[in-house]
Amino acid sequence: HAFDVIAPHASQTLLNAKGAGIIHRIWLTVSERSAQMLRALRIEMYWDNAETPAVSAPLGDFFGVGLGRKVPFESELFSDPEGRSFNCYVPMPFKTAAAIRVINDADKPVNLYYDVNYTELMHHERPVYYFHCYWNREQKTTLGKDFTALPVVNGKGRFLGMNVGVMADSAYEKSWWGEGEVKVFIDEDTSHPSLAGTGTEDYIGSGWGQGEFSHRYQGCTVADKEKDHWAFYRYHIPDPVYFSTKCKVTLQQIGGEMTDFVRRLHKKGARLKPVTVSGDKFYKLLEMNPAPDITDPVFPQGWTNYYREDDVSATAYFYLDKP
Repeated sequence: HAFDVIAPHASQTLLNAKGAGIIHRIWLTVSERSAQMLRALRIEMYWDNAETPAVSAPLGDFFGVGLGRKVPFESELFSDPEGRSFNCYVPMPFKTAAAIRVINDADKPVNLYYDVNYTELMHHERPVYYFHCYWNREQKTTLGKDFTALPVVNGKGRFLGMNVGVMADSAYEKSWWGEGEVKVFIDEDTSHPSLAGTGTEDYIGSGWGQGEFSHRYQGCTVADKEKDHWAFYRYHIPDPVYFSTKCKVTLQQIGGEMTDFVRRLHKKGARLKPVTVSGDKFYKLLEMNPAPDITDPVFPQGWTNYYREDDVSATAYFYLDKP
């Protein structure tokens, strides 16, 4: 049959396979593709009869459509050819069973069309690493605290990358929000990560702010300067990130503007905390004792990075040696 209707607060099973195999491709689309519906629909995947899903994320976010904003794009792992469908090409092996379902958390029905293409195997020649996906959203991040894109995952595996959505808080007007570092903590890392970036636009291979583009491993699908909404991705395919015992990924919540602009935001009541100033020299404010206050006339002038609070969401993808 051509499609299934998922009733409100019901679910539809896309795959219920027994035995060993590997999923190669998932295609699907739905009759309503609003941002609200793409967050209200949830996709879950289970490997080898596990009780806990290895994948549980809003439908749009899982397929690389940050914030549920439908735009045509193509990456190595996901694509949306004309802004009307969802494609996934991530290999997903399993030993004894695989199950995929879509849950409708909305109060209205939706039509679902789909293909799941996979190969059946007698057995796997190599150890199986199971595909996982973790989704997190904070409608308002905590001042001075890094956003968690991937909490501590224990085991052996590979971090595949993530897509991120940001809805910047209007309290900061149109100031730049993306100065925060992406940090990847691997194995025994504690206070310092093995991988640390220099800003969101740099993490996705661009620089000095970001506009819309979609490349194989990195891109920005939404750069809405009017609404201050942003969605971007980076997939670690040619630059693999392996871990032997554990992995954690965070994103600093730091923005930047010139000192007088930041001082004005502070005076208007925006919650912020200056971190660094790049002027006649580079000032590490958090290491100064006492640190100058932004209202102090002697506060250094220049590009001022500061902690801020925004609406941030992220979908992190990884392989693990157990489901």
